[in-house]
Amino acid sequence: MSVMKYKSVTVTTNHGDSELVSQAMFDAGAEGVSVLDKQDFADLLRSDVVWDYVDESLLSASDDVKVTTTVPADNACFLKALEERLKELASYGVRYGEITVDEIDDADWANEWKKYYKPIVTPNVTVVPSWIKYTPKEHETVMRLDPGMAFGTGEHATTRMCLELMDAKGKRVIDVGCGSGILGIAAALTGATEVYMCDIDSQAVEFARRNAEFNGVDCVTEQADLLKGDRAADLIFANITADVLMRLADGIGRHLAPGGEIILSGIIAERLEEVERKYTECGYAVITRAANGDWRAMKLRRK
Repeated sequence: MSVMKYKSVTVTTNHGDSELVSQAMFDAGAEGVSVLDKQDFADLLRSDVVWDYVDESLLSASDDVKVTTTVPADNACFLKALEERLKELASYGVRYGEITVDEIDDADWANEWKKYYKPIVTPNVTVVPSWIKYTPKEHETVMRLDPGMAFGTGEHATTRMCLELMDAKGKRVIDVGCGSGILGIAAALTGATEVYMCDIDSQAVEFARRNAEFNGVDCVTEQADLLKGDRAADLIFANITADVLMRLADGIGRHLAPGGEIILSGIIAERLEEVERKYTECGYAVITRAANGDWRAMKLRRK
């Protein structure tokens, strides 16, 4: 049986800009991103989480941060798209260095990416990768997750803000661009009456479906082009990118019940005003804003 070949693409950057470089990889077509950051290991070792994959010698490693993704070896367009996106981000002051490419096979990648994941702890729910040992505190809601290649550590800040802004109890919820299903499943675990998750990527949909089953929650999960159809919700998650959020602004309201709320995330700080202005023009009022590093999120309500 032939072995699937992949290219491992790594961009060297710094702690402050690593999430924006990660987003550049997603924008170029990556389905998952890992971030090798000495600071993340230091934070994890100070926490109560037992992580079998941590090597404390990494604390003496370089301060450079390495952001890595894998794409099929025959994907000729990814590097060009990535370089264009990085040049665009550089105009906002984002710093990055060398881009390296190596060839790996599927067997090598199957376990390598697991080393870069850690729990996401928020007031509403704690998301724990399935292979990590974690003892929940009293009354803590825990989601066990297999991110697969559909969700990367570079998305943690944007996801965390969504989870912190979330109030799903008793509500119908839609998660647009669901990835591995974190937001929809979190809503179901915290009392949503029904959850619909959609993504245009078939691999993401499969991981989201498996993760919902693994957590024992009932979610409708489909491969769909954003919000085509007639589904309605009281709360909509859209953790994507500023450009996609801008395109959604005109039509997303027809899926929102009167008085319903939208949580938007995946917005770099420089694009926040632009996105907020667009949604205000479309009849929404900002309830809450959130910030995490270079990322911004908003909760809005229909006027």
